[in-house]
Formats: sequence, C-alpha cells, structure tokens
Amino acid sequence: MTTERLLSPAATAAALPYPALADTIATLLRDTSVRVPTRTVLPLPQGGSLFLMPATDAQVAITKLITYVADNAGRGLPAIQGDVVVFDARDGRRIALLDGPTVTARRTAAVSLLAARTLAPRTDGPMLIAGAGVQGRAHLEAYAAGLGVRQVRVASRSAASADALVAHARSMGLDAERVDDADAALADCPLVVSGTPAQSVALRGAPRDDAFVAAVGAFTPRMAEWDPAVCRDIAARGTLVVDTRDADHEAGDLLQAGIDVTRVPTLGDMLDAPRPRGPVFFKSCGWAGWDLAAARLAVLAALTG
Repeated sequence: MTTERLLSPAATAAALPYPALADTIATLLRDTSVRVPTRTVLPLPQGGSLFLMPATDAQVAITKLITYVADNAGRGLPAIQGDVVVFDARDGRRIALLDGPTVTARRTAAVSLLAARTLAPRTDGPMLIAGAGVQGRAHLEAYAAGLGVRQVRVASRSAASADALVAHARSMGLDAERVDDADAALADCPLVVSGTPAQSVALRGAPRDDAFVAAVGAFTPRMAEWDPAVCRDIAARGTLVVDTRDADHEAGDLLQAGIDVTRVPTLGDMLDAPRPRGPVFFKSCGWAGWDLAAARLAVLAALTG
C-alpha cells in the first residue's frame, strides 16, 4: 500500500457497498489478529461527546475520531462529525482518510444486515423503520441491497422526516408508506429497525414471534429506545444478541430492563450457531472493529479502483 487517498463522503460511500461490507465484517469477526481496545468517550462542555476509537489487524491500523451532539439538527448540523484515519500497520504511514459519519452510518447498517442474514427467522419483510434519520436511511438501503426487501413502513416523531425517507424508498422502486403508530405496525413487520435518538423510549409494542429487531439508536447505559418490558418479553420467548462484549456496559435498552448482558451471546458467537427460534432482538452499540472492516474494504477499493 503506497498511495494515500482522501475520500469524500460520496467516495467513502461508494467504496462501502452494503453486502460487501457485511461480508468483510463477517471475515473480521473470525480474524484473530484484530485488536480493539475500549473506546474513549470524553464529555464536551456543552453536552456533546468526543469519541476516540482505535483498532488494528495485521495490515491496517485505524482511529475513528468523531463528535456526537444529539441536538445538532436544530443547528442545521449532523449529529455525528469527524474522520477515520487509516494507517499501514507495518510502517505507520497514513494511507487513507475516510469520512467519519459515512463510515459510521454504513458500517452500522452493514452489521445489522449481517445479523439479519444470520439470525432473522425470515428476511422478506415488510420492514418497519422507527426513526427516519441517518440510520433509518442507511438501514433502508442496506436491507434493500442485501436482503431484497421491497416493502417498507416508516415511523418518526417528525412527519416531514418520515415522508422524506418514504420518498427516498419510492425512488429506489420500493413499496413504502408512512405509519403514525410504530407499535401498531409491529404486527405486520417481521423486520424492524429502531434508529431513534434514544433520548426516551419510543417503542412499547411486542414484536411478532417471527420478528428480527435491530436496535441501533442507543449506545450508552442511559439511552434507550425500547420499553424494558419488551426487552424482558423477548428474552423470555426468543433470543437476545449483542454486537460485541462492549455492549455489556453500553446496551442501555437491555441494562435498563435489568438483563445480565454478560450472559447474552454476541454476533460473533452466533455466526456458526443454528439459527434461533422465536423473535430475535439484536442490540448494536458500535465497535471500532466495524470501522476497521470498513477501512479494509474502502482502502482495497481505493487502491485497486
């Protein structure tokens, strides 16, 4: 690797097609050279957070440096801003700079796609998206590309945001509509993605017996999207899975339900396990390993494209 590449948001997205990124994540989970220390989160004076997330394998080292400010929408700014810096692990040269928000959106949706491929009782939809922001759009695109989903229902506290995501889905040739009651829509949707701001509980309904839920909005112990009773119900009649062991102290939805997260299997544990029966609740909190997988794919695409 000898060429340094600075990828714009559009170029970063183009280098990270969802099905290929999901495959790269699966490969990374089986790679014993991967090292990912606990991320550092520094509170900012006005209420935001600065995240420092390093990771390495035998060839590539990365650091994702991003800020998260939940109320940035009111300022006309994205909630997540920053970069992913990619280095050659052997000689330390910087070889790429990727757009941090684009990597975050696409790798999170690709992890959910891999989890759905591995765990979902059925993958044909309809799909319910609760939360019509960046993650709602990324998961819409990922599930359409990777699972062939054709029917989508969108729920959001902002009707304008829901309508915008519905319009985007229709531009992709999908059957899409806005729903005003996410809990009621759960009865019709075996695929569910919640990507709300997670500042308060947004979903209180019980998912179907054949449901796969990807809960991605909450990533600290204090954040939650799902009512604790729903999490306990799925634990009793189905299967809980977390993205990594970092979720042991970050999975607010499960922690606030009084669930011992240390006993919940990870996605890596489930890759080669029999597909579970009953509803599946996949709790994703984020991990620098997912950014490392994105860097692997993006750098390969940039240097060979």
